[in-house]
Amino acid sequence: MGLCLPLLVVSASAQTTVAGGTTFGFRAGVNFQNLTGKDLAGHSLEYKLKTGFNAGVNAEIPVAPDYFVQPGILFSTKGAKYNSPDYKVNVSYIELPVNFLYKPMLGNGRVLVGLGPYVAFGVGGKVKVDGGSDQDVHFQNKITNADTYDYWYTKRFDAGANFLAGYEMSSKISVQLNAQLGLVNIQPKDERFPEYKSSMKNTGFGLSLGYRL
Repeated sequence: MGLCLPLLVVSASAQTTVAGGTTFGFRAGVNFQNLTGKDLAGHSLEYKLKTGFNAGVNAEIPVAPDYFVQPGILFSTKGAKYNSPDYKVNVSYIELPVNFLYKPMLGNGRVLVGLGPYVAFGVGGKVKVDGGSDQDVHFQNKITNADTYDYWYTKRFDAGANFLAGYEMSSKISVQLNAQLGLVNIQPKDERFPEYKSSMKNTGFGLSLGYRL
């Protein structure tokens, strides 16, 4: 499922403080995603950036002055687009990031700097083909000789690294730039072409805005 959003997407990060200083909230934003790797012939994939979105909830757990652990759960759309022939790959994931945040004071607000791992699980998707028949996304670790060419195949599990930077103002409005590097090959092994090897990984970046109560 793909959904194009404006460059700036408002992310409401409503926060409630509980015992121990932990806060909870939610956020949403725009993704610019791509698929990188090698095709069956060993050539670099020539996909282009595709626009998607992410939205979900998170918690901030203080571990030291200005330092926090931020686990979360997001719904995120990823994929890429290809020209000639024109088609767009849209894959939806449930994503579980755990970021380590540094939030020092700067002026009347706080700088946001963080990094950490994520794991993600594919939940659906479709390949939109201009002037042709769309294909459903099938999640499996291996493509066998019995599998048809009617589907787009990819592995369900993904994992990688997150990087973020932003600023949280005294008014509780914040802006955040995110980058993501997939580290898992999500291309299934293709038994129809045993002599070839291919790879495919999710990569991208995004922007979100937030407001905290």
